[in-house]
Amino acid sequence: MPDIMGKMDIAFPHLGIYLHNVPKTITIGNFTIAMYGIVMAISMLCGILMAAHMAKRTGQDPNLYWDVSIWLIIFALIGARLYYVIFFWEQGGYAEHPLQIFNLRQGGLAVYGSIIGGIITLIVYCRIKKKKLLRMMDTAAYGMIIGQIIGRWANFFNREVFGQYTDSLFAMRLPVEMVRERDIDETIAAHMSSSVNYIQVHPTFLYESVLNIGVLILMLIQARKKRYDGRITLTYFAGYGIVRGCIEYIRTDQLYIPHTTIPVNLVVGFIVAVIAIIVMIVCDRLAKAGKISVTDFRAAAEAYAASAAKESVKAAQEENAEATPQTDLGAEPKTDIAAKTDLIEEPAADKEPENRSE
Repeated sequence: MPDIMGKMDIAFPHLGIYLHNVPKTITIGNFTIAMYGIVMAISMLCGILMAAHMAKRTGQDPNLYWDVSIWLIIFALIGARLYYVIFFWEQGGYAEHPLQIFNLRQGGLAVYGSIIGGIITLIVYCRIKKKKLLRMMDTAAYGMIIGQIIGRWANFFNREVFGQYTDSLFAMRLPVEMVRERDIDETIAAHMSSSVNYIQVHPTFLYESVLNIGVLILMLIQARKKRYDGRITLTYFAGYGIVRGCIEYIRTDQLYIPHTTIPVNLVVGFIVAVIAIIVMIVCDRLAKAGKISVTDFRAAAEAYAASAAKESVKAAQEENAEATPQTDLGAEPKTDIAAKTDLIEEPAADKEPENRSE
């Protein structure tokens, strides 16, 4: 591998890969188009195709997802940009240069912002069209993860979303002049030399893309065993939350919680993952007990509450039954005991249909 790299070159030295003239933009006639935008457009199209395919497999109308896709794209992009601007307000100098908020040519989109924007869009759409929200979220989640798998390669062409210095197998070299100065942290700077013109870093965009393929595989496996609406969404939130939380730790372009040095996406990723796993465990147990089927979280919550109420009534009846022998039994109290026994036995009759259904 050469010590002096070409301006547009990218290398993976330990894999023996050296890429010459990797374009950041392409020119068609008088128009210059960023590769970032091209890859993002491809990722969106593939995401819609995936969602429409999964809709067909699950007995839904694929056209429903083509109809909502334009709104999802618009508000997901708005959410992604707003999220980034909010948590990069001071570093980005948006207060002094507000028009830079609309400049997307250098990236500046946050995945969690797009997820928030997409969820809000689906909530509104499902209310208007009277569709099942969690079923649509399950289907859209497949499109989202496909979009992320492909979309991360937009960062490859933009020479961004990389991590700290590394000399590992997957180490990537980038010419210094092609990366943003703010993305070079102390671990990278400590290994820079005047004899070379590149930095050597973790290709975190690649890690995330590959690990997201694993999340997609888990989601596809769950599709065959799905017991209730929302299960695929929970798998996505748990899987991607863990992936993002781990990778965020070594990225150099972190967004921070205001007035702290805590990476916001690390916190959000792990919190979302933990909540998703807890909800998943509860709902899976209810589904295994036959208390919920292909339904939504509201029904799951109602089933859990009903089960808890039934256990409470049963406990109260058992306390009354234990307290009865301590009374002074006469001829008339025996009649009262018989009446109480009848009251206790009635719920058992109610339970017979439930036992038969099992």
